[in-house]
Parts: sequence; C-alpha cells; structure tokens
Amino acid sequence: MSRVDIVVGEGSMDHPLSEATVSSILRDGLPQEDVAGKRILAIIPDGTRTAPIPQFFRLLCAMLRPEVSRLDFIVALGTHQPLSFDALCALVGITPDEKKGYYADVGILNHDFDTPGQLMHIGTLSATEVGDITGGLLEEEVKVTINRIILDYNLLLVCGPTFPHELAGFSGGNKYFFPGISGGDIIDVTHWMGALLGCRSVIGKMHTPVRAILDRAARFVPRQRRCASMVVGKMGLAGLYIGSPERAWEAAARLSQRLHVSFVSEPIQRALAVIPTMYEDLWTGSKGFYKLEPAMADGGEVVLYAPHISEFSYTHGELLSQIGFHSAAYFRRQWDRYRTTPWAVLAHSALVRGSATMTGPTETPRVTLTLASQINRERCERMGLQYLDPSSVDVEAWRGRQREGVHMIEHAGEQLYRVRDSHSSHIQL
Repeated sequence: MSRVDIVVGEGSMDHPLSEATVSSILRDGLPQEDVAGKRILAIIPDGTRTAPIPQFFRLLCAMLRPEVSRLDFIVALGTHQPLSFDALCALVGITPDEKKGYYADVGILNHDFDTPGQLMHIGTLSATEVGDITGGLLEEEVKVTINRIILDYNLLLVCGPTFPHELAGFSGGNKYFFPGISGGDIIDVTHWMGALLGCRSVIGKMHTPVRAILDRAARFVPRQRRCASMVVGKMGLAGLYIGSPERAWEAAARLSQRLHVSFVSEPIQRALAVIPTMYEDLWTGSKGFYKLEPAMADGGEVVLYAPHISEFSYTHGELLSQIGFHSAAYFRRQWDRYRTTPWAVLAHSALVRGSATMTGPTETPRVTLTLASQINRERCERMGLQYLDPSSVDVEAWRGRQREGVHMIEHAGEQLYRVRDSHSSHIQL
C-alpha cells in the first residue's frame, strides 16, 4: 500500500479533538518529506459549511510555510457568489491588515466557475461510461473542466468537512474539485443525476452514482491530491482524517453517518426548520428542507423559517424565476421545453419541490414546503411555494410543542433526519 492510501486520523462521538491532536494528525498526515519545497494549494469551503477553517488556516500556515515554496488557499465556491476581500479574510479568521502584513505571501482566492478563460479541459467521461455508472439513468458525455490555477501547484490539499448531502450522499472528498473548483458541465450533469435519483434515495448513503462520477473525474486531475477531511458536530471538531480524497473521505463519511443522522419514531407531520444566517439565500438555505424530507409524513409540511433570506438565489435567481419550483418528473414530462435550462438549476428546483406525483399536467408534492422569509407571498406563490409571514412565527411556541408529529429543528441544514425502523440502526452505505 502506498503512503497516499494510508489514512491518518482520529474521530470521536463524544468529545472534540484537542488542538494538540489536530496538530499531531496534520504533522503525521503531511510529513515534512512529502511537502518540502512544494507549491501547495489548499481547497477550503465557503461560509455555507460549518468548519473550523480559521484554526486550520493558522495551523497549516504555521506548519507548512517554513517548508514549502508556496502556500495558497482557494474557496471551493462551485456556483456560489464570490467573497469580498474582507469576507475572505473573515473566512480564514484574520484581519485585512494581517492579510496585507504577516500573511501577505499567502494567497486567498475565489473560484469562478463562469469565466471560460479560468478553466481548462482535463478529460471527458463518455456517455457509455456515465450510463454504466448510473445504471442507464443518464447517458451523457461529460467534459471535465477545472480551474487552471491548479497547474501552478504540485499538491492540491482538500481541507473541508463531510456532512450528509442531497446529491452525492455525503459531501467532502473529491466534491471539493467537482463542483468546488470546476466548470459547469460536470456541475450540471451530477446535479441533474442527483435530482433524478431523488434526495430520499441518495442522502446519507456513501456509495452513490454521483460520488462514483466525482471520483472517476478526479482521476483526470493532473496534480497530486490529498485530503484533510473533517467531521464537525455540535461539540466542535469530532474527526479529522488525512489521506487520499477517496480514503480520507470514506473514513469521515462513516463517522458522519453516526454523528449527523437523527431518528424519529414516527413520520413528522409538521416541522419548523430554523435556517441559520450562514445560508444567505434559498439556494443554500433549502438544505433545511432536504435534511428533513426523508423523515416527513406523506402530506406533511416543512416551514423554512429564514427571516434573513430575501432571494431565491443570488447566482441563479433569474433562471429560477423563469421555471419556478417543480419536480424532476414535471421537467422530464416536458423535456423538450426544459432541456436547455442549465441542469444544475433544474436540479435545485426539483430538490426544493421534493418528491411529487403527476396527474396529467398537475403535480402534487409529497411534502409541502412553506417559506417564512423576506420573500413575499406573491413571489413565493408564483414560484409554487407556500408563504408564511415570518413575523407570525413564534419560535418559542414551536419549541414548547415538541412532540411526535411536530418538530422544531434549530440550525437546520446539516443534521439529517430519518424515521427509525428495523433497519435504522445501521444505514446502508
């Protein structure tokens, strides 16, 4: 077994890792002989993922800067909005003055998925290969593009958390390359693939067609890949594993499956999902719905309480306003009309709508999604969502009514909920 296949790390269900332990894992997983003289690009998440990025920025800078010839960080934005200079500094826990002074030699960069000159083509997945991976669900050639900045480095270090994910099963690992720092083709295909599979059949599972596509595409990356895969719980950093993106992610996903899945004894009839401010629009805040949908009763309702959100999407809002929120079945039935819409946008729309049945041209969602935000009634209903005035929501009253059938979820979006059954003690990964 080569060194890259060896995973160094530790995880716990009941206590956070100490900084001394984190430092030790980083030193063992990135030994001096593997990094000396290299140019390293660390790939980190934006603020829509809970992770101790300031701690890792500080530790990696202290450990690597004396050894390497260059150390920079790039934010794996996918299609999210770029961060301002001040926001980039805040993300890694430093002030603008510190960036201009002590950390002047460390780059902190945004990824831009929509600028062709920033991307390069590194390989193509044939329609046949995609069809084989997806069991014939989707047969589409995929051009794999990635931010060309990677050519300036010897080692690409993924540094981010793993949570249950609505498209890939679990986030993290090679997902930081695709869609993290990739172009639109693979983003569209993998997102639409996940929508066709359906959130409930994918989320919280390790072995999924989307994950297989991501791992296959990563083999085209023409640089050495390493991964520091975190698992973050309510108590803090619960796990850290360093190795190849495939192996380190696998170790993290197994701990995430134990830490980030909660069970209810009966399907939930009505839920209030309190959306944290780290989600700035519905594009990201809808994770509060995705994580609850598997536990919802047929005909149930999820209220997304997000009084800070004022837009459906800062990046894709115009396209979403043209199509509204509909199920994958709705789009497939009218495919000639919708096939030219970016598939990632179709996928988001379908995931927000959730599972639905079609009766002629009419769709009936299995679960009603009600939005309590700054987005007014007219805009919600035009898009196919229910509206609730956020000022009418009494969070304390919801908290006091907690019982089977009614739930309030605080800091919604990262914890997955399922209905307990005879198989729930061990989720099929």
